[in-house]
This record gives sequence, structure tokens and C-alpha cells, in this order.
Amino acid sequence: MSTDVELCGLVARLNQRLDSHVRRVADRLGITASQAIALRELGEPMRLTALAEHMSCETSNAGYVVDRMEDQGLVERLPDPGDRRAKLLSLTEAGLRCRGNVLQALSEQAPVEALSAEERDSLVALLRRATA
Repeated sequence: MSTDVELCGLVARLNQRLDSHVRRVADRLGITASQAIALRELGEPMRLTALAEHMSCETSNAGYVVDRMEDQGLVERLPDPGDRRAKLLSLTEAGLRCRGNVLQALSEQAPVEALSAEERDSLVALLRRATA
């Protein structure tokens, strides 16, 4: 088997484990997996299209998630100072607390915890290059 084929299989298996981990965390926190992903990605205000890209989904799907989060008081839509026709998604105080809980829970028993901190840093750097 070629290295590229093996790499694809390993990355796919890691992705499945990460998806399962996100679902378990979301269930434990009483939110959906999509909301957990959105909270993870909303470290700074961004447009809905950018959030959808970060979430690897269609803008309409991200919009549905954001609508639910807005109803729950976790996110608000603010005017974009760079484009008055656009809105920025920003976490509320409750959203910031919830994001903190999500980030903490995601770091516990993560599928990559078998790697040392240095190995995880190296993996992050390699994956950034591969996905750039």
C-alpha cells in the first residue's frame, strides 16, 4: 500500500474518532454536535459564510445552527463595520461561557491524547500546511 493511500485511511479514521468525540461532548453538554463545532470556531466574530466554511457545511446549514444558538442567547448578529450590509456573528456572555465549556470538554479524553504535546504541535503544523 502506498504512503498516500495509508495516509488517507489514517486521516479518515482520525476524523471519525474526532466526530464521535464531538458528539459525545455535545451530548454531555446538552447541545448539538453542530452547535459544539460552531462554538469551537467562533473564537472571534465572523460572517456566516466564514463560519460555514470553518464548519465544512453549507451556509444554509450554518444559518440554521446560528438561528438556534441565537434563540438560546448564545450568539448575536452585529453590524459588520467593514460592510454595512453584512452581519458579524459574535458570542454573547452566555455563548462565551458555553464555548469555554466546549473547549474544555473537547480537550479531555481527545482522540489525540496518546500523542505528546510536541507531537500534537507537529501534527497541527503539518495539517495546516496540508490544508492551506
